[in-house]
Amino acid sequence: MQRRAAAIYVALFIVIGAASYSLVATAEAPHIEFQNPEYELTSGDTFEAGSQTYNVQEITAQMQGGGHGGSASLARSGTLNYTNQTARYTVTWENNSTVTLDDTEWRVLTTGEENDTRFTLREDINESVLLQEDPNAADELARYNGSSWVVVRENGSERLVAPDNYFPEPESRTYEQGDTLPYEGNETTITSVSPDAVELAWNAPRTVTVSVANEGNVTLGDRTYLAHFPDNSTLQLTSDFESYRAQTEEIDTFHTHESGLWGVSILSFLTAVFLVGFAYMPSRY
Repeated sequence: MQRRAAAIYVALFIVIGAASYSLVATAEAPHIEFQNPEYELTSGDTFEAGSQTYNVQEITAQMQGGGHGGSASLARSGTLNYTNQTARYTVTWENNSTVTLDDTEWRVLTTGEENDTRFTLREDINESVLLQEDPNAADELARYNGSSWVVVRENGSERLVAPDNYFPEPESRTYEQGDTLPYEGNETTITSVSPDAVELAWNAPRTVTVSVANEGNVTLGDRTYLAHFPDNSTLQLTSDFESYRAQTEEIDTFHTHESGLWGVSILSFLTAVFLVGFAYMPSRY
């Protein structure tokens, strides 16, 4: 009688466990999807958001993780870019440094006075190059009586020439704060002059990159969108955050129920095993 009753209960728990397992095995997990996103894009597409035109530079999908026995997961992301036509650029010229302007090297020289907003660009003559280009001059300056001299060879003899009398007088240009000058193809404004440095600024186009993460927010223009990658080559942008919230709650609920069914299956099968064991334990009487 004891074994017959145990068999009935064992069968009952097996049926319960099998039913729970079948629900887990056949249930299809819900996933995020949007029927009418504002944008559905692939790599290379261009689109307008607000007053700005954007380009989908790339869409990537790669496996991440999986180290130390863990399972790898698929991570999707994308990169957008656009051109800011009036981006602000700045550059700082340190005092006594050299800069290239009009294909010529210049030395930056401030006055060293705190309230003086003037500075000078003095042509930085490359004496070594000029000496090497002159077949009648030694390649290097010579030292004599504590001074530097240019050794010039004429009619089989050599004579010493003072550098100031040999090299051309360097050109000088004086500027002050607020002046403009051409620099690297841009009309550049001198925004500040201090004893230590000169700062210049200009506006020019600049390419700006925007990184997009799956199910992350991205602001384009004056609007914020949710980014979603339904597959490895498509990017959707939507502002339907309410739909996204409802779908994530549905997914969380599904996984909660799934975990519960797994628990019922495991507990039912373990209970059936224990009942079988107890039913066949030898009686003491």
